[in-house]
Amino acid sequence: MEHRHLGSSGMLISEIAYGNWLTHGSQVEEEAAVACVRAALDAGITTFDTADVYAETRAEAVLGRALKGERREGLEIFTKVYWPTGPGKNDRGLSRKHIMESIDNSLRRLQTSYVDLYQAHRFDRFTPLEETMEAFADVVRSGKALYIGVSEWTADQIRRAHALARELKVPLVSSQPQYSALWRIIEGEIVPTCQELGIGQIVWSPIAQGVLTGKYLPGQQPPAGSRATDDKGSAMISRFLRDEVLEAVQRLKPLADEAGLTLAQLAVAWVLQNSNVSAAIVGASRPEQVAENAKAAGVTLDAELMARIDKIVLPVAVTDPHLVHQNVPAQRP
Repeated sequence: MEHRHLGSSGMLISEIAYGNWLTHGSQVEEEAAVACVRAALDAGITTFDTADVYAETRAEAVLGRALKGERREGLEIFTKVYWPTGPGKNDRGLSRKHIMESIDNSLRRLQTSYVDLYQAHRFDRFTPLEETMEAFADVVRSGKALYIGVSEWTADQIRRAHALARELKVPLVSSQPQYSALWRIIEGEIVPTCQELGIGQIVWSPIAQGVLTGKYLPGQQPPAGSRATDDKGSAMISRFLRDEVLEAVQRLKPLADEAGLTLAQLAVAWVLQNSNVSAAIVGASRPEQVAENAKAAGVTLDAELMARIDKIVLPVAVTDPHLVHQNVPAQRP
């Protein structure tokens, strides 16, 4: 397993990070979830990403139990705050109240005294950014988080937060956006801004919710039990289930064969060719999926192969940078 610096920070994280959105505490039973975490550790993955909202807080608890007994200093544990975690009017957003209460609840569920990275899961239009950043700074100064980051923020929001973080002398080091060969909206504004500011990308869905594995075939119904047939996953994956997209993915298969990779490994390796990407988050419902995806670490795709991939996927890829704004809720959830 290769490791990279998280942005301009001194912390190294594994190129492949293990994430448990849509799996732990919901789609996958705990025994299988623990087996996936063990497979990740066996593959050399040291970075684990979760969020308080995943599986209505159960995902953090499952991850905490799965990692219990591991040497804490050898792990990088990330979590997030923003989405509702309870019925109360303050059980959401990025107010000081919610942040300070949420970090304590996350640490309790994760069975750790600190997280390595605490991330704002979305931008909160209804809380002053100064209040949010001051609360995050206090979380860092209290030793409950070592670094702070954001997820699905616009370039302007990231720039404003970074300026405040510098004033407060706390390390804002990461951005967690969706990114894959088929979903490239961060390339226009987010990546250049983050490169300038020393912020690294921890990208999620590098396999486009499984579409880049090639298992979804044009003109055919999705396989039984796949993400496309699951109520929680089908809405997001539907944008990729057009025949022209699925046909393009099938045309990538000979390129993956040439590189000695599976289509999934090619997809993960592709995002890791971006120098601003610090890690690619992979999820799994079976241990063998983790082992397979981890083999994308350390893979170099030459410029000629990258150009051939682009020739196939760019015509069907989503590239509009303005779509980043759609990821920020217009009202408090």
